[in-house]
Amino acid sequence: MPNSHTEVYVHFVWATWDRKPLITPELEPQLCACIRARCRDMQTHLFAIGGIADHIHLLVRLPATFSLSQIAKDIKGASSHLVTHMLGHPDFRWQGAYSAHGVADDRLDIVGKYIENQKVHHAQNTTYNAWELPDDADDENSF
Repeated sequence: MPNSHTEVYVHFVWATWDRKPLITPELEPQLCACIRARCRDMQTHLFAIGGIADHIHLLVRLPATFSLSQIAKDIKGASSHLVTHMLGHPDFRWQGAYSAHGVADDRLDIVGKYIENQKVHHAQNTTYNAWELPDDADDENSF
């Protein structure tokens, strides 16, 4: 689709299996680098990434060539593979569920800053519940 163009922005959130605090300060840079690289490969513009020990947030522009579910599955799969097989953390995996929220283009800065400041929001208890993954997310499938 060489002439296709989209302006569809999505705020993704997904958690580690059983919300275990598996995203350590040592692991986080490599995990984020993997996600950035996978977004680049899929021509999915990544505006913001951030999270805490048990979940991660992304703000992306969807490409015309992939569905929302394909993007979530692929990024989760690639990052899980990196952590378990290449970085030696065999117990790491994501929950099967994810949350996706459409974002208007005039709210990209607000949502992006919220995502990039996840650690502060969680430490100060200033999270916005609608943008967080519910604690009872489906654990039946993992990537």
